[in-house]
Amino acid sequence: MQFYRYKIVVEYNGTNYYGSQIQQKPALPTINQAMVIALNKLTNHNLLDLAVSGRTDAGVHALGQVFHFDTTKFLQNHQIVLGLNHYLQAEDIRVISAYLVDENFHARFSAKKRTYQYLIQNRQAPSPLLKNLAWHIAKPLDILAMKEASKFLLGCHDFSAFRDSECQAKSPIRSLDMIDFIWQNSAYNLENNGLLADSLKINVVAKSFLHHMVRNIVGTLVYVGLGKFKPADVLEILQSKNRSKAGPTAPACGLYFLSVDF
Repeated sequence: MQFYRYKIVVEYNGTNYYGSQIQQKPALPTINQAMVIALNKLTNHNLLDLAVSGRTDAGVHALGQVFHFDTTKFLQNHQIVLGLNHYLQAEDIRVISAYLVDENFHARFSAKKRTYQYLIQNRQAPSPLLKNLAWHIAKPLDILAMKEASKFLLGCHDFSAFRDSECQAKSPIRSLDMIDFIWQNSAYNLENNGLLADSLKINVVAKSFLHHMVRNIVGTLVYVGLGKFKPADVLEILQSKNRSKAGPTAPACGLYFLSVDF
């Protein structure tokens, strides 16, 4: 049987979705469920398969999520973008681009690096424009201390201390390639209407992650930034392999699946 494989880049606001994976209870809306419904309409129910680069939890967003789908129907790239966005117009999901790819391409297994971004708004008054889109922290953060602490997490480690209790990964061993901090202050954002004034973006790069790993890392680094932990404490937390030693799980609303490298 002849089939065609397409790669699509998608962005979404995850606030009203129960994560990316299809739930056992059909009444709970998910990203994948919405995508399957739209793809079936686009392909006249000739959808054979759908795969996603990285799983996202309830309330988590994406700026560059990648899917691939197989279908027996040949489609032009622009037909996919326009068609899917037509069927997704009632959803908080949009397709940015589409490409016909080789059958050996796989959205999940071909990925070499994934980047998640966490957005913190660090000012006294929360922005109503960032509701459900960022973690608001009113007290000032010591970003230099957070950067110092993050260095202990780079490289290959047992990340049990930053792993959710319900994580189903067989091994807690992961390798972090980079943790990058991008601070935007009020003066910088005067030219950008102040939407991201006094905001901190934390980019975390690795081939793969444990369940809640990024959010647990961010929560721990925030504790460093607030002075509740010293930077060196993060090394002790990592070596303890004990989740209860680390900081809180950062809220889902600030997390974004930013991009994936193949």
